Amino acid sequence: MNKVAVILSGCGYLDGAEIRESVLTLLALDTAGIEYAIFAPDRNQFHVVNHKTGAVNDIESRNVLHEASRIARGKISALEQLQPSQFDGLVIPGGFGVAKNLSTFAFNGASADIDPKVISILKEFKSNQKPIGAICISPSLLALTFGELQPKLTIGTHAATAAEIEKTGSTHQCCEVKDCVVDAENLLVTTPAYMADDAQLSEVFQGISKLVKAMVDLKK
Repeated sequence: MNKVAVILSGCGYLDGAEIRESVLTLLALDTAGIEYAIFAPDRNQFHVVNHKTGAVNDIESRNVLHEASRIARGKISALEQLQPSQFDGLVIPGGFGVAKNLSTFAFNGASADIDPKVISILKEFKSNQKPIGAICISPSLLALTFGELQPKLTIGTHAATAAEIEKTGSTHQCCEVKDCVVDAENLLVTTPAYMADDAQLSEVFQGISKLVKAMVDLKK
């Protein structure tokens, strides 16, 4: 595995990509000697949340791509430019942006819609037998897209979210933060990360690092 695409959903766990998960994903890829390129949708995010108070700002609007650029240090492209043929795998860090900006899972659960471009990208990676890694709430995208294949996924131990995952036809497997779940048949790897609010940073990194290693092993 030489190069991986990373999709971000903004910047900030309440309305975009989870920053720690995003940075640790890039660190895990870099540590494994894997090149990466970062992408995000070029449109306004669902809403803006004050990460100090948790309050929604009804006046302000922010662009998903511009916000994700903060994490990517400006080295990022619009999601429309992602060509799966140029990559060996795909990783999607979590954060509520996944469930608000890339899909409506935060509001509609198993009945959610997904951004059509995201669906197209996921299906192309899958059809070309390229591993997909999903972190935190991002496995919901895999469940919504591939539920009919009954993939084995994890979002950790959050019962209500796991129940929505299973409504799609997917099989949920409980998992510790420092570990990951591998669906070898479907080339999908998932890890809980900050689905556990009390997760330790070191544990999150362990889980993401195992996810990256598992993706490499699936590609062999």
